[in-house]
Amino acid sequence: MQTETLIYIILAGIGAILLALFQYYNKKKSMSKLNMLFSFLRFLSIFSILLLLINPKFEQLSFFVEKPNLVVAIDNSSSIKHLNQDTQAISLVEKLSNNDKLNDKFNIDLYTFGESLKASDSTTFFENQTNINNAFKQLSQIYRQTTAPTVIISDGNQTYGNDYQFATSTYKQNIFPIILGDTVTYTDLKIQQLNVNKYAYLKNRFPIEAILVYNGNNAISSRFIVTKGNATVYSESIRFSKENNSKIVNFTLPANGVGVSSYRATIVPIDHEKNKINNSKNFAVEVIDQKTKIAIVSDFPHPDLGTFKKSIESNEQRSVTFLNSKEILNQINDFQLIIINQPNYKFKELFDILKKDNKNYFTIIGTKSDLNFINNNKLGFTYEITNQTESYQAELNTNYTPFIVDDINFELFPPLNSNYGLVSFTIPFESILNKSINGISTNEPLLVTYETNGRREGVLFGENIWQWRAQSYINNKSFNQFDDFIGKLVQYLASNKRKDRLNIDYESFYNGSSNIIIKAEFFDKNYIFDARETLNISVTDETSKETKTFPLILKNNNFQVDLSSLPPSEYNFTVSATNDKVSKSGSFQVLEYNVEQQFLNANVTKLQQLATNSEGKSYFIDNTESLINDLLNDNRFVSIQKSHKNIIPLIDWKYLLIILALSLGLEWFIRKYNGLI
Repeated sequence: MQTETLIYIILAGIGAILLALFQYYNKKKSMSKLNMLFSFLRFLSIFSILLLLINPKFEQLSFFVEKPNLVVAIDNSSSIKHLNQDTQAISLVEKLSNNDKLNDKFNIDLYTFGESLKASDSTTFFENQTNINNAFKQLSQIYRQTTAPTVIISDGNQTYGNDYQFATSTYKQNIFPIILGDTVTYTDLKIQQLNVNKYAYLKNRFPIEAILVYNGNNAISSRFIVTKGNATVYSESIRFSKENNSKIVNFTLPANGVGVSSYRATIVPIDHEKNKINNSKNFAVEVIDQKTKIAIVSDFPHPDLGTFKKSIESNEQRSVTFLNSKEILNQINDFQLIIINQPNYKFKELFDILKKDNKNYFTIIGTKSDLNFINNNKLGFTYEITNQTESYQAELNTNYTPFIVDDINFELFPPLNSNYGLVSFTIPFESILNKSINGISTNEPLLVTYETNGRREGVLFGENIWQWRAQSYINNKSFNQFDDFIGKLVQYLASNKRKDRLNIDYESFYNGSSNIIIKAEFFDKNYIFDARETLNISVTDETSKETKTFPLILKNNNFQVDLSSLPPSEYNFTVSATNDKVSKSGSFQVLEYNVEQQFLNANVTKLQQLATNSEGKSYFIDNTESLINDLLNDNRFVSIQKSHKNIIPLIDWKYLLIILALSLGLEWFIRKYNGLI
């Protein structure tokens, strides 16, 4: 309590005494007992009121002991079961979690990890992917400011993600890896990697690259075979030795029929080979009849042009050609979509041809665009001319209907530079993105599409979209999300298909280890997204003829279903609406491949390096007797006594209010009883 407050309390006490005596003091030599009681009660009342006005604050100090956390994270991937280490792993977890001494010293937190980290003590060893680095990344957020030695029980085999042995740069805890699996080196042949394009074109040949690896000491010979059904389409003899233990096989195959073609690549196992699963890999290629050609027309260079080209050509079905406003005139019929960058009067002849031939096009309006030309050329909208520019951020319109748009965090992307002024449309349009400034929506369109006379058009009212692709990579360590968004936009604009009430987004084939997500959008008769509808998908296995039905779950602005539980096979499916007679069918194929079954041994080197980098210690699963003693005797992990200071104002002390009420009540009652009122 401050000295100033203490002085106020003393003065309040003196003042309360003086006021009480002033009211009940008489000129007699001594006061009556009744007046003395009244004076005391009045003193309590006045002093209590003055204390409430001063409202002094008191410090309440409490002490508690904080134990360090012991994080136990177990690898829940199927490779643990494949290496026959599941029983030992579960036994070790139970041993650690049930140890009384460890529980006295630590708060034990149990996690499992595969594709992501989960707080759980139940393990199934069914997950098809392992991202150890991501598990450490999530743990670093949870235990950023606490002491949390970490026991990670894993074979160290990671299927995707950044290298986890350097996770100590962000995860500042001591790590104690428990290595599952043996270190014996077995003789093994395997297909390390298979590189093949996702798409091929009819009557062309598509390239394939196979990387074959041999692990052994003796010279051997084998055969590399590619089959399609029961027919062998490629075969080659392969020789390996201790020195020449890898080989790259390059070859091509013909694309003779439209659709998905499935193949199986196999390197014939040698005698006594322990793991034969990694000797084969399935792959598929979708053969398409033609390639979508897109022209980007611009009379000056701009980084946005390269961004569009890279995003569009990330899909092998599409190719992009750069032309200027004159070159395009003689080649316009060679392209399914024309992208026009910041047009001016030089583009008049091009727009005239596009309207005459009713061809689809996409226009980019930027700070170098001639707005007078745009307003006079009757493009379906007019732009208010202010000769000023503004930077606008994007806001996703979740009610956009022509195709499914995933939210890739548009609001977090850098602003696009655009002309300042209102845009007025003379035809119906649908906005994909709207403009916003500092998070405040302007309800002005930034990216729109519309249809006129069977022709599809789109407009982007801003430039520097190259920054979006760069930001998308920073956010996701991949360009895929942004490229998929541009790909969907281009696919819609390059097509002349009639708008459907039910749209489905799916792939023609999926790898066995990847997630199988099918998305759908449903619109009412006015083409407004209808979230009230119930969608179901019926999936039929073409091999077993078994049919299963799953509900689609509403998520954000579309319906989704996860079919990752389906075994490898070919499937036909139908998505149908329950309350409306609308349905759409398709087919896909799940390829047989389990990346977790490609490993023979634990990755001892990386796990030991992880322990070294974090100043921990590694153990093999067969030799963990000293683990508990090491954790108990390590002086880095001790309980810490902490104090908590709580400042309480007197006004929160309810007993003072009780004293005030009692003193006033008693004084009134006694005075009333004695006839003084």
